[in-house]
Amino acid sequence: MKVNVNWHGKRRFEAKGDSNHPVVMDAKPDIGGENQGARPMELLLMGLGGCTGIDVVMILEKMRLTVEELSIEIDGTRREELPQKFTEIHMKYVLKGPDLTRDKVERAIRLSEEKYCSASASFNARIHASFELNGVTYEMRERVGENEDPLQ
Repeated sequence: MKVNVNWHGKRRFEAKGDSNHPVVMDAKPDIGGENQGARPMELLLMGLGGCTGIDVVMILEKMRLTVEELSIEIDGTRREELPQKFTEIHMKYVLKGPDLTRDKVERAIRLSEEKYCSASASFNARIHASFELNGVTYEMRERVGENEDPLQ
C-alpha cells in the first residue's frame, strides 16, 4: 500500500492512495490552518470506523442476516502531553435489522475487533465497544478468557 501526501500551502495537504481518491487535510485556524479539510487524527478514527464497519456488515451477511442500517459513533480520548496519541476509544455501533440478535451482533463485533480489523489492531489505545440494536443499547459482555474462541 502506498500513499502520497502533497502540501497545498499553509497547513493544507491532499493525500491519495492506491484507490486514487483524494483526501484533504487541514489544521484548525489557531495553529495556522484554514479549516479546509479533516484533521489527521479525525481520519484515524474515521478509518477505524470504516474498517470495522465493513467487517461487521460482511460477517452479518455471511450469517445470512439482514442489515438495514449501521452507523458507528466513535469517541476518542487523547492525552494532553505530546504526542497527543489516543489513549481510549469508545465505539458505539447502532444497527437496525429484522433478524439481528444480540448474540449475532456481538459475535460480529468481536470477530472484527479480535481477528479482522487491521485498523483497530494498529492502535495503541484501549478500545471499548457497545451497540444499540433496534433501539435497545447493550454493553459488550466481558470475555471469560483470552483464549476463548470468539465463534463459540
